[in-house]
Amino acid sequence: MAHQVSAAQRRLAPASTTEDTVAVAPRRADLALILRLGLFLVSGWLLSAVLLQGLFGQRLMQRQLRNLARNLAGSIRLSELAIERLPPQAVGQLSGLRIVSRRWPVVRGGEALREPARQLRLLLCPRLRHCPVVVPTQTPQAGIWIELESLTEPAWLFCQLSTNPWWPPDPALISLALISGSLLSGGSFLIFEVQRPLQRLSRRMARVGLQQDDPDPLPLEGAAEVKQLIQRFNGMVLRLRRAEQERATMLGGIAHDLQSPIARLRLRLEILPRQASALADLDALERITSQFLLFASGGRGEDRVPVPLDGFLAEVVAAYPSDQVQLRASDLHQTVAPIALGRALRNLIDNGLTYGATPIVVRCESSAEGVDLLVIDQGRGIPEDRRAAASLAFQRLDPARGGKGQCGLGLAIAQRVAELHGGSLVFRDLPREDPDGRFAVVIRLAGWPDNS
Repeated sequence: MAHQVSAAQRRLAPASTTEDTVAVAPRRADLALILRLGLFLVSGWLLSAVLLQGLFGQRLMQRQLRNLARNLAGSIRLSELAIERLPPQAVGQLSGLRIVSRRWPVVRGGEALREPARQLRLLLCPRLRHCPVVVPTQTPQAGIWIELESLTEPAWLFCQLSTNPWWPPDPALISLALISGSLLSGGSFLIFEVQRPLQRLSRRMARVGLQQDDPDPLPLEGAAEVKQLIQRFNGMVLRLRRAEQERATMLGGIAHDLQSPIARLRLRLEILPRQASALADLDALERITSQFLLFASGGRGEDRVPVPLDGFLAEVVAAYPSDQVQLRASDLHQTVAPIALGRALRNLIDNGLTYGATPIVVRCESSAEGVDLLVIDQGRGIPEDRRAAASLAFQRLDPARGGKGQCGLGLAIAQRVAELHGGSLVFRDLPREDPDGRFAVVIRLAGWPDNS
């Protein structure tokens, strides 16, 4: 029995350790967040104190000198009255002031206090019956000696002054620095720990599904709630990538596996009489499998290269009879995925030949968004209320044509290729005066054309 209990404890030990590790991770993250917040607060206070001292330090020093002059004037008047009846040493002991009796005080240094001493003398003169002599000194303490008016013997009063205007700081300045520093650090914390991670998350979300490769997961940073949001976004990206890979693998595998039986059937039918209808069915089946392959790949992984669009479109149109498909190209250059874009254009041309009216006109023109590739036919086009569903996968506007190699992927492939180039698929009704046709399906490529 004891052996069974110990075995159970050993089995539960790894789970307990894992739970402890999972529990410790949030505590560490919270501790790091608290430390960063403390760093922001201290930095904000120090920065605010430095800025406020630089902006208001001179005014605060003037105010301190005025307060000191007011207090000193009262002490000087009382000391001068007391010296008329008592010796200076006795007055200093009774009042607690540092008063010496000598003709001239001991002065050493004092250059750093020369300007404060001059300003303090100017402030004392209006408050006293006489304008006293003020002498700065550095030792034994930094301060000034002020001559007292005495009829019996010379006397000097010592007043301590700080040589560092930054210390001690003014209490009002400290309070203001704490308030402004807290606001500054709070704003900085929101910017660095909340706003910037959310901006990166927003930019990364805008790229999902629009690039050749899905964006990499974002690093976990920022406040706890922002980290949780980023973590869920990363999980969503991984699930979308896995679903995309599974979908592409399934469609590509089905289409690839069908190609070999189709090739064998074609070879066998060619030696049989009256094989025309069977070969037509095989052509339709082969067209469907090729569209499956194209839709599965979507042009992802293909390198983009700069091409002259007039030559590129001429190669696409050259595969069709000149009386059915015509070209109106412009001298534009664009960076494209040429294989995917060529297949998308051929799908649109095939759709125009199947559903529209000839001649089909392929036209290239620049626009405010970039470059537009138009496939124009003479038919009535797609009704307005059905255009939103027309570019969805496996949507056939004419169900009766479903057995002729049409599986509802032509416009969906063009839509995916346009999004791969940062653009979109647009349906456009042309004005009556347009000589090329009445309805156009437009592949809009984002970015400005390169005409150099």
